[in-house]
Amino acid sequence: MAIKKRPVSPRQKMINLMYIVLLAMLALNISTEVLNGFAVVEESLNRTTTNATIENESLYGDFKQQMDANPAKVKAWFAKATEVKNMSDSLYNLAQELKLAIVREASGKDATLADAENNDNIDAAGTVMLAPITGKGQLLYNSINSFRNRILNYVADPEQRKLIDNSLSTAVPRKANTLGKNWQEYMFENMPVAAAVTLLSKLQNDVRHAEGQVLHTLVSNIDLKDIRVNKLSAFVVPEKTTLYPGERFAASIVMAAMDTTKQPEIYVNGSRVNSTNGRYSFTAGGVGDHQFSGYILMRNAAGDILRREFSQKYSVIPVPGGATLAADLMNVLYAGYRNPISVSVPGVPQNAVSVSMTGGSLSATGAGRYIAVPSAVGRDVTFKVSARDGGKVRSFPPFTFKVRKLPDPTPYIALGTDRYKGGNLAKAGLMGATRLNAAIDDGILDIQFRVTGFSAVFYDNMGNAVQMASAGDEFTDRMRDQFRRLSRGRRFYITEVKAVGPDGITRTLPGAMEVKLR
Repeated sequence: MAIKKRPVSPRQKMINLMYIVLLAMLALNISTEVLNGFAVVEESLNRTTTNATIENESLYGDFKQQMDANPAKVKAWFAKATEVKNMSDSLYNLAQELKLAIVREASGKDATLADAENNDNIDAAGTVMLAPITGKGQLLYNSINSFRNRILNYVADPEQRKLIDNSLSTAVPRKANTLGKNWQEYMFENMPVAAAVTLLSKLQNDVRHAEGQVLHTLVSNIDLKDIRVNKLSAFVVPEKTTLYPGERFAASIVMAAMDTTKQPEIYVNGSRVNSTNGRYSFTAGGVGDHQFSGYILMRNAAGDILRREFSQKYSVIPVPGGATLAADLMNVLYAGYRNPISVSVPGVPQNAVSVSMTGGSLSATGAGRYIAVPSAVGRDVTFKVSARDGGKVRSFPPFTFKVRKLPDPTPYIALGTDRYKGGNLAKAGLMGATRLNAAIDDGILDIQFRVTGFSAVFYDNMGNAVQMASAGDEFTDRMRDQFRRLSRGRRFYITEVKAVGPDGITRTLPGAMEVKLR
């Protein structure tokens, strides 16, 4: 059965309306305790902000003193600190103006922050910040974003960047009561005067804190507060310590850590040296070992004079009569072969020595080491050596070498690490051999050749010669079968050995290698 709606009397409607109005009044009535709580927070924020401002001003004062004492070093950092101060003061003053505007909107045009009334007014902040034409909310929003982005350019530490970014964030929390609101509406819509003023005071505190973080970072770059080193020492850094008679000694005399914007006072052997950037030079005397000493004076950031002693030894040697060049293997060079040579000039570093060659090719393999490949037998090769020393290039008399053909190698059978070149041989060793090798290994050279063919000559019981040929370096199956038949005391000969060396020349080796089984 349908339920019939009972009509509401005018009296009941009035009671319902009054109840709704009462609820609204209760909701809008902000307790004195809450307003007093905002006052306590406001006072604490103002105290913290004042302390931060005093500390920042002290840092600015240090900057100014250092700027006056050493402008070359501090100028760039002082300019950055000034820019930070200007942008911080701009946002801080804007927040201060908005606090006063909200209080006067609620309490009258003559009201001040100290004697503000109507702190429970929830319309004043919205009028000042959110009015369609005159509202300052958008200006504050843009100013905070601009300040945050610019101040972060001076901060490299990830943790500091995160703290500053969070404290100056204008992001609106994602809550049910914030849907559709921008940052200005979220911060100031229906916000009591006491709360709005406290929020702006917190912004001022965040600005001074971020300003201080950046100032400490800038200060550390010029050592106003931080100590970068705990030990200072004087050093002499010579360009070279081995000199020729008449050559000038040149060195840098510095105090570690070095400050290029300050010129220290340098004294050598009791006399002050007029130098630029610590450069010191004099003319070397006679041949032998020498030494000079002195001290260096420099003021630190506090204005105290620091003194450090130094001493330096150096040697003067005779001018060399010329360069030296020696073949690493023999007093001749071999055509078509990679002959290693060494080149040096006394008193000159290897990277300052240059070598050229005529009659072949030359390539460097390391400091002072080269590979020379002569192009033809019988044609001498010439090496020319020059050296860069003290900004000058000295050339030396040329070196001439004879060019010879590589000597013939000796054939051998490899038995482990031994090289069998003829004579008695155990049958087991012969059966374990697979090929014939050839090399020049006279104790000075060890140059491998490639065997391209050879013959083995055997004799039967009747004394008839049986010759077997190999077209490479390996023993053929016929040869190995004959090896098995050989008894103790029998002989055979390896002859007509053909071999190719590194020079690419094929040669037939004279003589024969006698193999006798034991």
